[in-house]
Amino acid sequence: MTEPRNDSPHGLDAKLAWRRGALAFDIDLTLPPQGVTALFGPSGAGKSSCLRAIAGLERDAVGRVSFGQTAWQDSAHRVFVPTHRRRIGYVFQEPSLFTHRTVAGNLDFGYRRAGRPSHLDRDGLIDRFGLRPLLERRVGALSGGERQRVAMVRALLSDPALLMFDEPLSALDGAARADLLECLESLHGTLQIPMIYVSHNVDEVARLADHLVLMEAGHVVAQGALQDTLARLDLPPALGEALGAVIEGQVVGYDAHDQLIELDFPGGRLWLPYRHESVGQWLRCRIGARDVVLTTLPQTGTSALNQLPCRIIAVADADHPAQVLVQLDAGGCVLLARITRRSWHALGLSPGNQAWAQVKAVALGV
Repeated sequence: MTEPRNDSPHGLDAKLAWRRGALAFDIDLTLPPQGVTALFGPSGAGKSSCLRAIAGLERDAVGRVSFGQTAWQDSAHRVFVPTHRRRIGYVFQEPSLFTHRTVAGNLDFGYRRAGRPSHLDRDGLIDRFGLRPLLERRVGALSGGERQRVAMVRALLSDPALLMFDEPLSALDGAARADLLECLESLHGTLQIPMIYVSHNVDEVARLADHLVLMEAGHVVAQGALQDTLARLDLPPALGEALGAVIEGQVVGYDAHDQLIELDFPGGRLWLPYRHESVGQWLRCRIGARDVVLTTLPQTGTSALNQLPCRIIAVADADHPAQVLVQLDAGGCVLLARITRRSWHALGLSPGNQAWAQVKAVALGV
């Protein structure tokens, strides 16, 4: 399947400042030209406003935005390209569809305006998002998850140069969210244009993102590759719950009796709860810092199915004075453990020491 293309070797650069109520925004972003970038942070961090500013919907924002070789905004030179000329496919939290049209009518609106580009596989996208049985239905008769599927495919069929998804799953129930997340995961491997994905759900981010921008109080506090950024020791306390590791590995085993899969990655092997994975499949796994227990020796008689040999890289204060964050090297993969300061001293741990990281299988998310 061929998706929309981004032929420029340059991504998006944005340096903007503006005020929205009591919150002063000052953002400086450099995003790659391909893959999924997640804007992540707690509620109220300014993620959606940041997305709107990049799209040209925050007219008070002053600064510069460029995409590829094109300047979308340059306040110093009075350049401002309106939103409709930026070739953005924008999907909001609440899908804005034409209620008087059928599903097919909604999908074909942008597709026709884009000139029915030959590189877009309309039928393939319809099938991938499960829309074929819905084509003749009116939008008002659809569930929330179905409407959001239509909004996403409509955005893709408009032949965008950049996709923007603003918390598209937050208003959906658990089943609809899981189904649509699988659709987005399948799209991720073939999408040839960049996507900016806003979310406050770290599990969504771990499954979809390649690049991560962490926001707090209208500012960018960190940005970089997903795995590197979530495992940093210097993130603000408001992001503490998201701290941890995202690893990628291959499914090498399936235990039908216990409904577990075995994942092989450079740091060893992990048992995870089975969803619908198959042996040979590559997938990501998030290990939260709170879900890692450290020991100095491998343990027996424990309910934790996973024990990984590690080397301690560094230690830093956590957001609570009774706790520390321990950064670990597991076969070249960086893990984080949040433990009490008492345990750190009682075990005699220090950077350079060998340790074992215990992780309960039920704590692992994929």
